Amino acid sequence: MQEKVSSKIGLWLLAIRPKTLPAAVGPVAVGSAVAFRDGKFTLIPAFCCLLGAVLLQIGVNLANDYFDFKNDIDSEERLGPVRVTQSGLIPPGEVKRGMILCLFLAALVFLYLAVLGGWPIVLIGAASVLAALAYSGGPFPLASNGLGEIFVFIFFGLVAVGGTYLIQAGQLTWVAMLAAVPPGLLITAIMVVNNLRDIDTDRKAGKNTLAVILGRSRTIAEYKLLLLFSYLVPPAMIVTGVAEIYILLPLFTLPMALLLAKRVAQEKGALLNELLAGTAKLSLVYSLLFAVGLVSGTS
Repeated sequence: MQEKVSSKIGLWLLAIRPKTLPAAVGPVAVGSAVAFRDGKFTLIPAFCCLLGAVLLQIGVNLANDYFDFKNDIDSEERLGPVRVTQSGLIPPGEVKRGMILCLFLAALVFLYLAVLGGWPIVLIGAASVLAALAYSGGPFPLASNGLGEIFVFIFFGLVAVGGTYLIQAGQLTWVAMLAAVPPGLLITAIMVVNNLRDIDTDRKAGKNTLAVILGRSRTIAEYKLLLLFSYLVPPAMIVTGVAEIYILLPLFTLPMALLLAKRVAQEKGALLNELLAGTAKLSLVYSLLFAVGLVSGTS
């Protein structure tokens, strides 16, 4: 019995894809750091922002697993991590219920945050939950129509960082939105690697990701540009006088980024799984150093 329970937990861990969860952590850390910098940081709302972001990330992962199976996109030729629905490890109905549960819990968190932040948080929460469903499902799946990267940049960058700051500070500033750009770009880069890896199988399945639309060489260029622009923001913040020298801490990750930029042009297929994990690691480490740089500049 214990082995059966343990096995079931293992399957659900496979389904929620823990390696993708740093995409939820980094933006909340940055948003909270800007709030701390402005003397607005509050612990419980910050924690609730993190909880809501993680639940949304899990919900998106489960929705992607379920809807790609339902739309007959996943196949035996898939190069990425095992999809529990397509492989038959977890019945589709259970994955769907797990998705609904995660999004429902995320909605409850947003309702609590709306009490603190007012109607703008209601709109942000509703838009986030709807976008999580629309990413892979519905009559016009964003991920299947070249809009996945835009979705990721908006909701895992601008909305996640800006919303975290708004809940704690009660307003938005252009500094908070500028600080949202690097996490958004780097998390989008994770999506780009994912779509680059699946470019051939997605094309066969009729899933028109941005990588399918652009082609391999332009997608590689897109990945490199996302990394490049993320490293231009900290110096820009110094030049504009909104941050001190500590904001350059993320530059310590530059060797990691250069290595990834070199590898993306050399590797194909399943080898890109390691590059995807490396990009996720870069996004988290960069965001945490960026957050430390923001906090360290506080007098």
